[in-house]
Amino acid sequence: QVQLVESGGGSVQAGGSLRLSCAASEYTVRNVCMAWCRQAPGKERERVAVIDGVGVTSYADSVKGRFTISKDAAKHSLYLQMGSLKPEDTAMYYCAGARWRNCLSGFTYWGQGTQVTVSS
Repeated sequence: QVQLVESGGGSVQAGGSLRLSCAASEYTVRNVCMAWCRQAPGKERERVAVIDGVGVTSYADSVKGRFTISKDAAKHSLYLQMGSLKPEDTAMYYCAGARWRNCLSGFTYWGQGTQVTVSS
């Protein structure tokens, strides 16, 4: 059974940094599309950063230049390095995994989320 488990969330002041991790079990991160998504209270879930099965990355405009998504296949993990954090980055962050190399079919597997809170 595939499991994705996020960690690394917490409370930080504006301008600070956090690194989120997503540990995968029964799931090979190397050749599949994965993403970080977030959802703030009262808002729709949004896709923050995506890395496809060949390593091509894309980001939401709101985080470009501040966040970096990466994978470590040897550690079965996905990461999100977040910098220059803003209060509007406050949300529950979810790790998501697709079944295929491309991201066109959406995400089948989801973690339970990790909370990020940025204070001004």
